[in-house]
Amino acid sequence: MTETETKNNDVEQDAATENAPDIVANNEKKPEIPKYQCGWFSFRPKWLQRFMNPKWALFWLCWAGAVQGLVINGFINVVITTIERRFGLRSTATGLVASGYDIASFICLVPVTYFGGRLGASKPKWLGIGVIVMGIGSAVFALPHFLVGQYRATSAESNVCVAGVGNGTDTCGSAANGGSENLSWNVWFFFVAQLLHGAGASPLYTLGVTYIDENVSKKMSSVYLGIYYTMAVIGPAVGYVLGGQLLLFYTDMFSVDATELGLTPYSKVWVGAWWCGFVIMALFCFLLAIPILGFPPALPDYEKIQKERVSEAHNLKKDEKKQFTKLREIPKALLALLKNPAFFFLNLAGASEGLVISGFAVFLPKLIENQFSATAVWSALLMGLITVPAGGGGTFLGGYLVKKLNLSCAGIIKFCLIATIFAAAFTVCFFLSCPNLTFAGVTSSYFPFSQGLASNEEAILTHEKFLENVQNARLENQCNHGCGCSKEKYEPICGADGVMYYSPCHAGCSKEINLETLKVYQDCSCIQKHNGSNANAMFNDKAAGYDAINTSCESKCPHLWLFSVMCFCVMFFTFLATMPALSATLRCVHDDQRSFALGIQWIKVRLLGTIPAPMVFGRMIDESCILWQSSCDTGHGACLVYDNHMMSKYMLGLGLAGKICSIVFFMAAAYFYIPPKNDEDTNGDVKEVAQVKMNGHSNNTEKERF
Repeated sequence: MTETETKNNDVEQDAATENAPDIVANNEKKPEIPKYQCGWFSFRPKWLQRFMNPKWALFWLCWAGAVQGLVINGFINVVITTIERRFGLRSTATGLVASGYDIASFICLVPVTYFGGRLGASKPKWLGIGVIVMGIGSAVFALPHFLVGQYRATSAESNVCVAGVGNGTDTCGSAANGGSENLSWNVWFFFVAQLLHGAGASPLYTLGVTYIDENVSKKMSSVYLGIYYTMAVIGPAVGYVLGGQLLLFYTDMFSVDATELGLTPYSKVWVGAWWCGFVIMALFCFLLAIPILGFPPALPDYEKIQKERVSEAHNLKKDEKKQFTKLREIPKALLALLKNPAFFFLNLAGASEGLVISGFAVFLPKLIENQFSATAVWSALLMGLITVPAGGGGTFLGGYLVKKLNLSCAGIIKFCLIATIFAAAFTVCFFLSCPNLTFAGVTSSYFPFSQGLASNEEAILTHEKFLENVQNARLENQCNHGCGCSKEKYEPICGADGVMYYSPCHAGCSKEINLETLKVYQDCSCIQKHNGSNANAMFNDKAAGYDAINTSCESKCPHLWLFSVMCFCVMFFTFLATMPALSATLRCVHDDQRSFALGIQWIKVRLLGTIPAPMVFGRMIDESCILWQSSCDTGHGACLVYDNHMMSKYMLGLGLAGKICSIVFFMAAAYFYIPPKNDEDTNGDVKEVAQVKMNGHSNNTEKERF
């Protein structure tokens, strides 16, 4: 027997150590109990072993992926506008908060994927601990609600015009000024919470993906991963719907009766119970970690699956098969991946797609809210209705088509290219911009109908004149002169003339009446009483006959449903390419580099895409602000009114630029990808890789190597 054969036999016998699956030695099973079992510590009952299979592992990982999507891409995106209003934050600040998730992922991905992906490492332990950390992050995110006082958007005191109180000037500290508390420091709690979210979620789409992929056959891998990623997309959809419904409850629902304040979810200053969902998800994460931690490092048939797997790694060469297992070899492992052009350009495509997806996920509800004058609840519900079939259906269909069409790695990349071209075509939906509501002193002058204009739309200033007027918004007018109105008391109302006013005081209203959940106003000197129009048509029966109501005016823009359909198409074709792109990434690298390759890919996606995206989008949205909230402490806080035309223009530019970059990168990946030369080389490679894996399993139990 040669020295090599003797070494191979020794490897097979040593592979049954406690850090390797129970495999066959000399084609005979050992009589003792398998080393890998489901359970925790010494608690490993026999009845629990029936759950030690890929389907149950997929089941619990799907829940983890769904929770991550529900919290990060669902709840947080829904409450962005709400926490801006509650804590006086700009979109740039909330963009930084959203980026905190990706910053932590960027920092954690290398150590998590390298050490968690090493042979013999227990991926479920890394995944379970990550879920616990996510739970802690959700608890921290809800903490500001319990640290600050009650929300005082309005009070029982009437904010009406009292003649002779002042000369119309707004002076901080005056008796007429209610003042506002500076709560912007809470942004750091949100940022730290997002860091914890990112750190906890970093194993999910690296170690979680490879754990599933290495324990199922190559044919079924795309199906399993398609289900996994579909649940990860359904999670945000559920988060949008559930988070939106929670916003129907007042933020201080246990201590304040919103009806006494005359507030409803349709009020512009309404703040819903944004924190409830995070408290619930924190508790759920702690419970979910228990079954995940109970899974073993490998499932039955692991070795058999690895031996049967055929590699499609780019330009497979025998001198490139070195397995990097030591810490000091990380630079060499990274260099080997960067020399793979297909992997490199797929990473860049993922980064550009990540920039678009991340930016839209955070701020698309805000765009719907402002463009179409929708409430935060309705915007969240609409996003959920779009995301479920478009995101979930596209993700699952992409994984299914890879299996159904039996696509090779080169075919998968071309599939991604075609889907991205279609997605880019539908970004024209952002051309559908709606005019701003008529806002007295901001988007229009006071008494717009006195100029003989026929409708609200015509009353709005032309865009050129509008921009000139915006530079110095004039909320004071002869009709509210002497009322002593404060700019810090933002309590917008809709007049019977269809015009929005900054507050009842700025509308010159002298009488306020509480009607259960509404506040209505009379004797408003700034609201035009014109004849021949159905002025009260937008009011319900309760408010009919009054001059104003404390809700937002309705938008008559007809583009909402067309925008929703086109936005659905953008999202569908975008997510149609996500699963195939992942499959192509896994196939174009060597088997022993998969976990590390996914980690490097996510680092590039984070660094070039998802980390800067919310800050870039937030900055652009702030640039479109035309009326800031006034504050004596901070100068100005959250944006109150946006220029719809500019917001739509910025969204279109960012979305189209990202999609064009993705198209270019997918084309480059398809051009530079070189498949394996022949089956004989590939089969030999698989045997050699399988042997290296067995060596790694046996040697890993001897000592930790560095």
